[in-house]
Amino acid sequence: MDALVKLNPVPHDIWIYLLIDIAIALALLMVMKWLSGAFRKHSVVEELGVQDNFAFGISMAGGMLSLCIVLASVVGRHVGQGYTEAAIGMITFGLVGVVLVKFGRFAHDKIVLNRLDTMGLIEDRSVSVALVDASSLIASAIILRSMMLWVDGSDMNALIAIITGFTVVLALLMMMTRLYEIRYARDNQNDSFQGALRKGQLALAVEHAGNLLGIAMIVSSASHLLTYNPSGYVSNITGWLITGAILSLALLVLVTLSKKLLLIGLDYRQEVDQQHNVGVACLELTLSIGIALVVNGILAFLDVSV
Repeated sequence: MDALVKLNPVPHDIWIYLLIDIAIALALLMVMKWLSGAFRKHSVVEELGVQDNFAFGISMAGGMLSLCIVLASVVGRHVGQGYTEAAIGMITFGLVGVVLVKFGRFAHDKIVLNRLDTMGLIEDRSVSVALVDASSLIASAIILRSMMLWVDGSDMNALIAIITGFTVVLALLMMMTRLYEIRYARDNQNDSFQGALRKGQLALAVEHAGNLLGIAMIVSSASHLLTYNPSGYVSNITGWLITGAILSLALLVLVTLSKKLLLIGLDYRQEVDQQHNVGVACLELTLSIGIALVVNGILAFLDVSV
């Protein structure tokens, strides 16, 4: 058997830590489910099973996936430190993750998409708005996960670095969204980006989902370039802000060039904005996420080599 399967040494009590983490993760997912159905006319079961509200399902799925992404950076963090310490750490970072992801969604809804009643439109089965909502949650979680992996330990300094850094980078994510909104107005006779989403422009929602996820992925790669300083509150914030801004602008340039090269002969702006071509929007989404992954992989390799 040893000749067929070579396993790394595994602590004898790893399964206990695994059960603790999974149990707490399921409990936090139940909290996320409750928050998704709170303050609504119908319960989660009614929305999904009776009303058959696909938009609500997409939004809820985005929330649950975002929580799982955050929890993935916490599980195993306290292995070997004791069962009580592991449970407390998982609950603490998990709850912080839930609060920050929810804060990210609130900021995106009230500041960026301030002309949309996101929850109302999702209740009215707007798939395009639900897709953008889910993408904003996942994007926030991707950034938050990179910061949780970036800090050392689980003390107050780590929590401060995560919360302050996440808030600053979230502002950067929203600023880039504003740039895309300005671009849409420029190319469509000053038409409203948010108005198009309100009307159910699915292709635009798919494209913007790629923008959000691509920016989140490339900004998260800043963790490979920055050195965590437990007491350097200001340097931690400015580091994420400056590095994130440079990487975001670099992604914008790279994606624009790749679209012009790979979609040569195709007016992709007209196809998405005016003809609502979801297929072209999916290609743009793929380019945004794919290029961000390539850059992230390169920076991760440099981090390992150092």
